Amino acid sequence: MKSQEIILNENRTVSLTAYIQEVDGEFGFSKRPAMLVLPGGGYAMCSDREADPVAATYLKAGYQAFILRYTCTPRGKWPLPLEDYEQAMALIEERADEWHLDKAKIAVVGFSAGGHLAACAATIAEHKPAAAVLVYPAILKDICDMCQPGMPYPHEHVTAETCPCFFAAARDDRTVDISNTLRMELALAEKGVAFESHIYSYGGHGFSTGEDWINTNSVCPRLPHWVPDSIQWLGEVMGKLKRGGFTEPVSAISMNGNFAPVLSVDCTLSHLRRQSEEAKAVLVPLFAAIEAVAKARQFSVEGLMAAVGNNTAREIMEMVQIPGSAITEIDKALHQMVNQLEG
Repeated sequence: MKSQEIILNENRTVSLTAYIQEVDGEFGFSKRPAMLVLPGGGYAMCSDREADPVAATYLKAGYQAFILRYTCTPRGKWPLPLEDYEQAMALIEERADEWHLDKAKIAVVGFSAGGHLAACAATIAEHKPAAAVLVYPAILKDICDMCQPGMPYPHEHVTAETCPCFFAAARDDRTVDISNTLRMELALAEKGVAFESHIYSYGGHGFSTGEDWINTNSVCPRLPHWVPDSIQWLGEVMGKLKRGGFTEPVSAISMNGNFAPVLSVDCTLSHLRRQSEEAKAVLVPLFAAIEAVAKARQFSVEGLMAAVGNNTAREIMEMVQIPGSAITEIDKALHQMVNQLEG
């Protein structure tokens, strides 16, 4: 493994530390996923406890890891940290071949104020990550204004195009109240964006990876599980790195199907029913199965269609036990059709 520190802005002490692992040969693959680490510190510092120890966990999972030490007071204020992020991501993408990484598989993990920056990356940045891991993130007005007045509140900027997010926080966090995480989750749910959440019974604030040697407070014994859980989740969202390359993402959680460029079985039934006659023809087995259930239970067909309209086609076909091979063929056929978005 090679390490390199790149100075992005000397006056503001902004730097990008790159940890680059080898590929090919014994590894059997030519590209790795990447994780950009954004430490916390209230935008007054970048915590060392949330930097290298975090990068090490993702390196172990096969990622190329990067640590951005962004602009903090008194050297500068918002939006400079976001500009630092954009510069770092642009550089990572530019040097993707040199650093043996897949540009479509760059994720970000942020803690506290770094979680705010990561949430902004997921919502308003030009260089959006493929996925965001938000650990006790600052989201709401009170805590954001305390750090630096005038910063955006990420939950207000969530759209259907926001990337999937993973959350880890403790219920008893007295520094960044748990309502920050919950409100961001609610915003994602309202827009149909995929996320996974781990709210632990206790652990306070600043637990980093949750390991005993790094913790400054008592934590729930399950809390350190958030790291391997996030790695497994990232494998589902972006594809898991295995010998020989990446697996396919678990498409049901990797994106909001209704807003993808092409159709898929991960679109909701109600959305698919508004598509072309060609698309509806592909879905005849699904419609027939719903009609059979309605007849057997003496339901209105249209009423049942409406009742399950917010379920994805995949979910419904699995419920009515359409074979997996048939679901795959329907999905392939839908992928050939442009998604006709509303409005």
